[in-house]
Amino acid sequence: MRSLPVLAILRCLSAANAYVWPSPQLDALEAVRFDQVGFNVLPNSLASFVSPCNLFLFGTTAGGETSGRSDAADWIRTAYHDVATHNSIDGTGGLDASIRFAEEQARAENVGNGFANTANIVFSEVNRYVSMADTIALGALIAIENCGGPEIAFRGGRIDAAEPNAPGVPQPQQDLETHIASFARQGFSQTDMIGLVACGHTFGGVQHDFFPDIVNELNSTTDIEDVAHFDSTYVTFDNNVAREYISGTTQNPLVVGFNDTTNSDKRIFGSDGNHTIRSFANSLETFTSTCADLYARMLDTVPRGVQLTEVITPLPVKPAGIELILDGDTLQLSGAVRFWNMTADPSRIVKMLWHDHFGNTHNSTLTFVGTSSSTGGKYSAAWYWFDPTLPFGFLSLNATAGVRSVSFVVDGVLEDQGGVGFALQDAFMQSQTSCSMGAPEVGRVDVAVRNNANVARVYLEAISTDSVQRVVVTEIDLTPPARPIPATPGSPYSLWSMNLTDQGMLFTIGAEIDGIKYSTGQLLTFEEFPPCPE
Repeated sequence: MRSLPVLAILRCLSAANAYVWPSPQLDALEAVRFDQVGFNVLPNSLASFVSPCNLFLFGTTAGGETSGRSDAADWIRTAYHDVATHNSIDGTGGLDASIRFAEEQARAENVGNGFANTANIVFSEVNRYVSMADTIALGALIAIENCGGPEIAFRGGRIDAAEPNAPGVPQPQQDLETHIASFARQGFSQTDMIGLVACGHTFGGVQHDFFPDIVNELNSTTDIEDVAHFDSTYVTFDNNVAREYISGTTQNPLVVGFNDTTNSDKRIFGSDGNHTIRSFANSLETFTSTCADLYARMLDTVPRGVQLTEVITPLPVKPAGIELILDGDTLQLSGAVRFWNMTADPSRIVKMLWHDHFGNTHNSTLTFVGTSSSTGGKYSAAWYWFDPTLPFGFLSLNATAGVRSVSFVVDGVLEDQGGVGFALQDAFMQSQTSCSMGAPEVGRVDVAVRNNANVARVYLEAISTDSVQRVVVTEIDLTPPARPIPATPGSPYSLWSMNLTDQGMLFTIGAEIDGIKYSTGQLLTFEEFPPCPE
């Protein structure tokens, strides 16, 4: 499967249907949220860590033994423990990835290794548009949805904390009044508390190694991690946690555990005379709808001042991986387009129309390259590559005419975002003449700038992380040439160049045009460039 970079043009237009493409942050969040399995799925897709739902990557099994743990439960626990630091009075804490700090993980309220396990996944990829906090939220959401749970409204834009938050996660040995106060501080009522605990505890359980005062050694070959589960279907979303509690058949260690002091679920569920938990037991629909709302509210609990996006829904038609490269007198245009809720169909005819600067429209028949799916296979999407004959190749466009936008025709039906079209920018791009060198200068970046574009600045966007793992984007300006350097004789493009010494630098190319910042979004390293001519 080929992974495609995302076009990043730094503007976002509002629309009734999801959003108007392109928008770099929303494009990236939408891709993680909905491109889960199949073609164009990002490396280490979050869905791959919860499929199958009893998967536990960090445990060892032998023969027919199973761990008794699941990554899905760890994702949900990580998200809640990150949220539970929130103080709704002063606006501090919430889902901001502070759980990654060793100081927080070392607290008694965060006992266990699930947080460190999920952190290994959260921090494995650098993404300037998807924060670690957004990744934690998405990990929990994808785990819930892919393991039988309801669809959850997702908003992005969480900001990663720079330091640990204050303690505040409820603990099993605390009394009911303390639990009610703790959830109230987080912004949840007593009824919400009952729902959040039940919705969270439809997955997972309590492990002996970390909670020996709650769970004895099980000595079971079907549960080698010694986990006493909250219900009999611990890797599937259902209302059994409530049904088994009401029927008196529950084995929930926080209800019928040998240490009554730590039987917190019993106290919480019974705190309103079992009214709420009984409604969950009597109606899967009630339980599911309640959990969908509470999960969304939990994941949206963020520090004061953090502005989340609108709910992100899948774009019906979405270009992805758009790249424009100047190669002499031609523009190499490559990329793919995704058609949401569409399956493979050999008889389907898909064309791309591209519109140039002279007002002309050109067309090309696209090549079907694969499908993707999300939400446990509930939704599918069909992908088409721009080049009609060479999958993963490119279309050669006349550089002088250029390209302003594209649109698509599917079996005779025009798809152009309601008349807006899918805007491309060809004012600046990487030139094929970029090359790599030896020490001390390891590479030269050539940026092609269109002569009639009002480009005020061209710069490299160096992507790195700071001392607390947050993504940092540093702009390194290219010096404009004293005189225009044509890319080729008579070319509409001139070259801006820079030599650099940082061998391992990850970067994209940016520019400021008419006061607006744009980025190619194509992540580059000097290792990808051919050797410079001697």
